[in-house]
Amino acid sequence: MSLFAGVISIKGVAFLMFSLFAIVAVGYLLGRITIKGISLGTSGVFIMALLYGAIFGDKLSAIVTQTVDGAAVSISGNALKIIETFGLILFVTSVGFIAGPNFFKNLKKNFKSYILLGLVIILAGGATCIACYFVGKGSEENSKEFVAMLVGILSGSLTSTPAFAAAKDTLPQYENAITVGHAIAYIFGVVGVVLFVQIMPKLTKANMAEERKKIAIVDTGASKETSKKKLIDMDEFGFMPFGLAVIIGLVVGAIKIPLSSKGLDGTTFSLTTTGGTLLTALVFGHFGHIGPMSLKVEKKVLEIFREFGLMLFLIGAGVAGGAEFVKYFKTIYFVYGVVMTIIPMILGYLFAKYVLKLSLLNSLGSITGGMTSTPALGTLITVAGTDDVASAYAATYPIALIAVVLTSQLICTFFG
Repeated sequence: MSLFAGVISIKGVAFLMFSLFAIVAVGYLLGRITIKGISLGTSGVFIMALLYGAIFGDKLSAIVTQTVDGAAVSISGNALKIIETFGLILFVTSVGFIAGPNFFKNLKKNFKSYILLGLVIILAGGATCIACYFVGKGSEENSKEFVAMLVGILSGSLTSTPAFAAAKDTLPQYENAITVGHAIAYIFGVVGVVLFVQIMPKLTKANMAEERKKIAIVDTGASKETSKKKLIDMDEFGFMPFGLAVIIGLVVGAIKIPLSSKGLDGTTFSLTTTGGTLLTALVFGHFGHIGPMSLKVEKKVLEIFREFGLMLFLIGAGVAGGAEFVKYFKTIYFVYGVVMTIIPMILGYLFAKYVLKLSLLNSLGSITGGMTSTPALGTLITVAGTDDVASAYAATYPIALIAVVLTSQLICTFFG
């Protein structure tokens, strides 16, 4: 297939690269549009990826093909998944390295708050999901399929792949409904939290310089002691320790913990790629060395990887989600997704501010972790003007990850 009626012929991997960079170029232009101080930022790339997926979703497999042993094999689906996963690994590992030096100090100081806030956000999402079930079950022909759809919507609203996978394992006969619900809700699940972390500082008229001081953690003797040791750098930029963290993180994330009497053949829990690489990078970033070997990665490298990774993740997820969105969109399901995104965020923010007494940036950082929202963290770092918010995200994320998986499974079990 030719791109411009045969005048210019771009096929296969070349077309995929053309598409990738076209989305990047137009997406960043869209992200720069600012209305009353609010912009999409990197999520502009996600919007363009969605539109691209909606337009080319059915045609992409035909355009992006590769000849293997004389047969045309589609590589579009695999390529998008590789792009998404590679981007996610770059982003999350970078966040872990950046947050690592202050993470454990912050966790020790606010440990109970992070646990409580993560649980409140996920339980609010679960309760909203159940409420939507009782509101809409009268108009649905198949109540079990409706439950599957709602649980898919919940996982999409919280942009949680582990919850999505857990729901499919629990209700395998309704896997398509879960997939559709996840795809429909994922869009606002990304954009909604991105806008929320920009809107709240403006609504509260926050002094960002003061807020940065509140969340900043002073590095003490431990880091100074480490800096005095003569450490051996593996390479100029720190690519080696970054790669080592990814390798170990992937192994850790692949470890499965049985959650039923069926053992590994039944429902299992794992940290997944995201949790495994995040945890490993946090440990690397905290200790900074193994014996005489430095685990330091240059901050500029981490910042570039963080933004580049986020961009790739949004493109991979956006193109695939755009195709599903057009196929199965139903207004009421989209509304359910909006509600399941907004209510947990608002309740989480109010709980953090008035009950836990957390500062604004600590609250917002924790909310991005509680909503398991990778894109929103990227936006918040830009809005806050400090990487310290990543510590709050990293502390709340594991709690939310476990809670959302269990909540999804419980809803499937009791209502499906």
